[in-house]
Amino acid sequence: MKDNPVINKQTRTRIVEKAEEMGHRSNNFASNLRKQKSHTIGVIVHELNSNFITSVLAGIEKVTAIANYDLIIGHSSESAHKEEANVNNLFHKRVDGLITALAFDTENLDHYEPFFERNIPIVFFDRVEENGKGTKVFIDNFKAGYQATQHLIDQSCKSIVHTTSSLKRNVYSQRFNGYLTALRDNNIPFNEHYLFVHDLQRESCIDCANQIAAMQPLPDGIFTTNDLTAAFCIQVFKEKGIRVPEDIAVVGFNNDMISIIIEPKLTTINYPGMDIGEVAATHLINQLNGARVTNKTNSIVLVSELIVRESSLKKGKIRG
Repeated sequence: MKDNPVINKQTRTRIVEKAEEMGHRSNNFASNLRKQKSHTIGVIVHELNSNFITSVLAGIEKVTAIANYDLIIGHSSESAHKEEANVNNLFHKRVDGLITALAFDTENLDHYEPFFERNIPIVFFDRVEENGKGTKVFIDNFKAGYQATQHLIDQSCKSIVHTTSSLKRNVYSQRFNGYLTALRDNNIPFNEHYLFVHDLQRESCIDCANQIAAMQPLPDGIFTTNDLTAAFCIQVFKEKGIRVPEDIAVVGFNNDMISIIIEPKLTTINYPGMDIGEVAATHLINQLNGARVTNKTNSIVLVSELIVRESSLKKGKIRG
């Protein structure tokens, strides 16, 4: 049944055919117990309806498939309680390692302690506790937030709205700090009424867009923490006769597919989800293959970039 070349090929074929006829299935679980490995990796994501998360999962699957590992995917639905339940479930399923992104309201890493105590490797991605244990893979969100805001300032914007989500999470707090620093470096005072914090769901995005459209005077620039919010802003503005970018310039974040579908095409920060997934999975596989498991702070920062398109260009068309 293991295709052993010592056994005559004709005999092997007859045995396999008979086993299939009898409905035989190999017991991988029992085999893995004997080997003390499950050959499965747990993955916990905070949402499923996201192009970024889909790209990360594709990157993880690409690497783990080559290494002959199966994936078990858990979904926290932005709930620390569900995240903890997923962590416990995957621990008891004896996964060999874990790749995870934190939910909105996760405040500590206590529920990961059983993994740390047994030196089961964990790689955190995107939403991380940067000073916590384990390996972390993310981009420089402060730099990305600064670049996005500085680009709007370079387009002569002086009243710039920032829409974001829970500032408890590193990705949003650091993008916000980048925004604040760019304003300060250009002697533009921060206006607390220009900060919108919401849950990034469709209804909240539309409500945020309507609130911005109703502001008097109208801001001349927006930096949103995701492309979906930016796309809804552009749509709502069009419906209300507000021109993009002439009246208000818009910059998104993630470089999701919607950024090139919406009209005008969206200036955004390219967040390389596929690369994030591949790097996270590669580091986990390396640890499973004998590299030292580190439960100390180990951060891997990937490169992001500002992609300039028509939605932010108050000073004219893209040249070249």
